[in-house]
Amino acid sequence: MKTAENYLEGQVLLIDKPYTWTSFQAVSKLKYILRKQFNLPKNFKIGHAGTLDPLATGLLIICTGKATKSIESFMGLEKEYTGEICLGATTPCFDLEKPIDKTFDISNITEDDILKTAKSFLGESDQVPPIFSAIQIDGKRAYELARSGESVELKSRKIIISEFEIVKIEMPKFQFRIKCSKGTYIRSIARDFGVILNNGAHLTALRRTKIGEFMVENATSPENFIY
Repeated sequence: MKTAENYLEGQVLLIDKPYTWTSFQAVSKLKYILRKQFNLPKNFKIGHAGTLDPLATGLLIICTGKATKSIESFMGLEKEYTGEICLGATTPCFDLEKPIDKTFDISNITEDDILKTAKSFLGESDQVPPIFSAIQIDGKRAYELARSGESVELKSRKIIISEFEIVKIEMPKFQFRIKCSKGTYIRSIARDFGVILNNGAHLTALRRTKIGEFMVENATSPENFIY
């Protein structure tokens, strides 16, 4: 069993973020548990290395104490995700958080089209993040501006996709596994997939399985966390 000193000196915790939880909620849950158990001060340092959307699950690296100094280095590691994309429809946020706003005919899209499109993402490219994201614009989160009806324009970012495997196709949906660099939005991958096919698409499931060599198989849920 670890001690208060262990957590103050620094621990790296692997958490499997539950569906609908925000990354902030996961951090807050652990902070509450640790402070209550070890009588830690209010300014006890704890933070996560890379946000997951509420509708995504999977690996979240949470650092405590002096280990929070390593957060930036963890954020720079390559990520792996598995998920599902649905063709033939779009949503304003590119996933299921908002209802479908437009539909398309997908009768002319073949499995070969899907495979070729996935290959086209490999390598370095410029990606425009979703307007419903935590990116800051003049001190405000982009999603706050978008939800208030303000016009939001985000600059493109350089990303690298090293692997993009189509695991299973069951039209209009297909399952995938992807390895990508820091700053990659899988929701934007879904949007761009539809655009390349002259169609529409949105993300229907997402799970982060790896960050560098850290694996979700070695993670625990916040509610089952054992200190």
